[in-house]
Amino acid sequence: MRHFRTSLAALLVLAVAVSLLGCAKTVPQAGPQPPARQPAQPGSALTPLNPVVQVRVGMKGTPSDSGVLIGMAKGYYKDLGIEIVPTSFRSGQELVNLLAAGQLDVGMTVSDAGFFNAILRGVDLKVVADKGYNLPDKGYYRLAIRRDLAEQIKDYKDLKGRKLAVVGEASMDYVFLLRVLAKGGLTDKDVDIQVIRSFPDMVTALANKAVDGALIIEPFVTQGEDKGVLVAWKEPVDYAPDEQVAVVAFGEKMLKNPDLAHRFMVAYLKSIREYNNAFIKGQGLDDVVGLLTQVSTIKDAALLKKMRPAGINPNGYVNIAGMQYDLDYYAKAALLKGEINLKNVVDNQYVDFALKQLGQY
Repeated sequence: MRHFRTSLAALLVLAVAVSLLGCAKTVPQAGPQPPARQPAQPGSALTPLNPVVQVRVGMKGTPSDSGVLIGMAKGYYKDLGIEIVPTSFRSGQELVNLLAAGQLDVGMTVSDAGFFNAILRGVDLKVVADKGYNLPDKGYYRLAIRRDLAEQIKDYKDLKGRKLAVVGEASMDYVFLLRVLAKGGLTDKDVDIQVIRSFPDMVTALANKAVDGALIIEPFVTQGEDKGVLVAWKEPVDYAPDEQVAVVAFGEKMLKNPDLAHRFMVAYLKSIREYNNAFIKGQGLDDVVGLLTQVSTIKDAALLKKMRPAGINPNGYVNIAGMQYDLDYYAKAALLKGEINLKNVVDNQYVDFALKQLGQY
């Protein structure tokens, strides 16, 4: 009898439990939630973005844009789910305006006063990587002198009273010229500075003897030499050894999407390493030159091989000292609309990430 009561009690407990379970099933349950997307971790394998993301890049298409050009041609951006949309611009200020308006995502540009003032206005911009500096004995951006004046202008002090051209006044070009003059104990008051907005026009002005010298970039230096118009004067590392000639800047879209920004930088570093292998080490030079004749503004393979190559840091970082020198001048010349610290301008996190993926060059 005791066994029967025990069994009956057990059955009653089981029935209550089953009943409770049935009631529980009537309560609506949340469906399975997709896992939160985690940003790629440094060193982990990068999967391509899906769907593919378009990135509008403002650039001139010159060889110093090889970090984008080579990557486009070789599929480095595509492999990471990025479609590059090249966009041309007429001036550095126009590029900054396009970045500020969200019509560009990346700018291949210079950090002039207009760039810093845009940041002071609250535009979401950051300098994120190197795009060009002067290599020792191969300065691709430099002061060139008229060939017929080469014997008269041999030293820095000989620039006094000369007519010299730059592409802009509130720009890195102007600061660069001031550094040239300072080597001879001169200032901008000792020379006649002419603003000529394009480098080809500078070569023409030299040929016409409208100016005595000009700050010119490749390939126009080499082309001017070949035409007997100019001489590439002293090496830039003598008067501006740390100058940061050009930079890569991210706009708001990139800065708010780290998955996209990190992948872009990985592809960028892969591309500039191929550039360095070719133009600095001579490895695969013919292949890279052949590629650039198809995708860059220079279609002459012989010219690409002859001209002085832009230095582009294969490890990505910009030269802070050179940027600070320029910034200090803009502040001293009252060209800025406020105070700005380079710590709020340069952001190395994207290069840091890429280096953890690719390793040091």
